[in-house]
Amino acid sequence: MNHHLCSRPLSNPQSRRQFLYGLGASLGSVAFSDIFSRSATAAPAATAGPLAPKAPHFPAKAKAVIMLFMEGGPSHMDTFDPKPKLNELHQKKFVADDNMLSPMTNGERYFVRSPYEFKRAGKSGIPMCEHFVHMAQPEVADELCIYRGCQAESVNHPTALYHMNTGNRFGGDPALGAWLTYGLGTENQNLPGYVVMTELAAPQGGSGNWTNGFLPAYYQGTQLRSEGSPILDLNGPKWKSREHQRKNLDVLKKLNQTHLKDHPQHRDLEARMENYELAFRMQMEVPDIVDISKESEKTREMYGLDNDETESFGRKCLLARKLVEQGTRFVQIFSGGWDSHDFLDRAHKNRIYSVDKPIAALIKDLKARGMLDETLIIWTGEFGRTPDNPRRGGVAAAGRDHNSKAMTMFLAGGGVKKGTVVGATDEIGNEAVDVVHPIRDLHVTLLHLMGLDDNKLTYFHGGRFKQLSQFGGAVINDLIA
Repeated sequence: MNHHLCSRPLSNPQSRRQFLYGLGASLGSVAFSDIFSRSATAAPAATAGPLAPKAPHFPAKAKAVIMLFMEGGPSHMDTFDPKPKLNELHQKKFVADDNMLSPMTNGERYFVRSPYEFKRAGKSGIPMCEHFVHMAQPEVADELCIYRGCQAESVNHPTALYHMNTGNRFGGDPALGAWLTYGLGTENQNLPGYVVMTELAAPQGGSGNWTNGFLPAYYQGTQLRSEGSPILDLNGPKWKSREHQRKNLDVLKKLNQTHLKDHPQHRDLEARMENYELAFRMQMEVPDIVDISKESEKTREMYGLDNDETESFGRKCLLARKLVEQGTRFVQIFSGGWDSHDFLDRAHKNRIYSVDKPIAALIKDLKARGMLDETLIIWTGEFGRTPDNPRRGGVAAAGRDHNSKAMTMFLAGGGVKKGTVVGATDEIGNEAVDVVHPIRDLHVTLLHLMGLDDNKLTYFHGGRFKQLSQFGGAVINDLIA
């Protein structure tokens, strides 16, 4: 039976998810969420479970994804989609029935120009906000594919976040990373296949943004801690040797196998047995990956680890590179603070500064290691912003509201067109007008670049076969090299 076309979830997934969420961020919980149920009879190091590598549906352009999520909705008109027309219209009022108004518009509103200058970056001349200093370097800018034609369906943060991450505005469905690990497995059985890194405050909607949904629990994203050790209990107590741990696990495994033989319906026990084995293996490999203290000063400086403003995001980008290099399939990094309803000048400038150098370093580092062509990077938020705002006054105090009809993102590596701008918004940035596609088409395209057909990557749940796009979508061929 085709695993992708007719798979049924394990029983009682809701209670399992609640159990997983209560485990915290220890090594045991990481292992548990990464492999919930595998064959307990195979040798631990050679287990061919559901996270073992699987062949794609067709030759893939990319083997791994790093998703850089700017939570709050970055303004396209102030990052990669300049609108000179707004300079003419700045602070001019328009009436509420004006057909240029966004879905959030009500009452008196005023056009807002961008507080930033724009420049042409790289040999390709990609328009870029002046505060993207490192991203504007030719070796980075000429790797980017700017996409201006995407449209969301919601202007509320939680539903828009769920939609971009899971394809379902109301949550509960598997996240993009869960679908990818379900379809392709992961190349390193000693590491989580789907890793998520957030700031101290989780994004709106919380862990629903990286849930396994109706897929088995081992496809859920593994969240690393934002401070201190990314994973707790990586090292065993000093008084217990590896040999001692191995003997204890062997005894426990023997007892559990005896119990499982008499009670084969207890599939949770099988999962716990494998959880212990993966945690044991992770103690050998994970410490070196998450320990960045051994990185050279040149690498640390390149990622911005020597600066308080860039250190946090830079550390996550460096860790993402190390994880992908060792076989993790999908890494997602959240950066908050992009919801600039006022004081756009200061807010977006600070946010751009915090991610500019780390993202440029990530692209250059992957490229230098020969990994960029097979690693797909995507930078996005949950929606775009409006060209207008109810606040009147100086441009420094003005901001922008939410806009589902126009948003800009960029992709790099992984088989996308280099040094290009795809699609367009109207002259004020209110609505996408060229190469216009909904989010489901973006999802289908990301799967396609990974060698997966959305119509074949299905899972039987609730009486029907379900897929990431919900009901099908189209590949955005304009993005693909």
